[in-house]
Amino acid sequence: MLYDITDIQKILPHRYPMLLVDRITDLEKGASIEGYKNISISDQVFQGHFPGHPIYPGVMILEGMAQAGGILAFKSLEDADQEDALENKVVYFMSIDKAKFRAPVKPGDKLVYKIEVSKHRGAVWQFNAKAFVDDKLVSQAELKAMIVDK
Repeated sequence: MLYDITDIQKILPHRYPMLLVDRITDLEKGASIEGYKNISISDQVFQGHFPGHPIYPGVMILEGMAQAGGILAFKSLEDADQEDALENKVVYFMSIDKAKFRAPVKPGDKLVYKIEVSKHRGAVWQFNAKAFVDDKLVSQAELKAMIVDK
């Protein structure tokens, strides 16, 4: 384990119920990150999606992949180990392309995010993002984000 939930909260501004990364297990600065979210029936989203047939929403999977990508971008910055340097920065999600959902994600699943940098120029990051459950690809997308001052 590289970063637990407490560490993640120091990097990302998101909080419950919108913090969608529980742990980071691998990170190569400027290249890739792996992390996961444990999907629980107690997640607030299951109150309405869908009663009697709980399916984790695809938009939440995309957001979780984007958050993992945001952690990768932040931790790849030269001054990433200085908390005060990150305090005045935020990652904005710019675009989603080629999003696909291949299998449903259900309560009890461990949703593993695997994100790779496909392009980086200045403050803009482009990622190839994939999500897996039990080593089975459940979703993928191309994501673009930008680190900006708050």
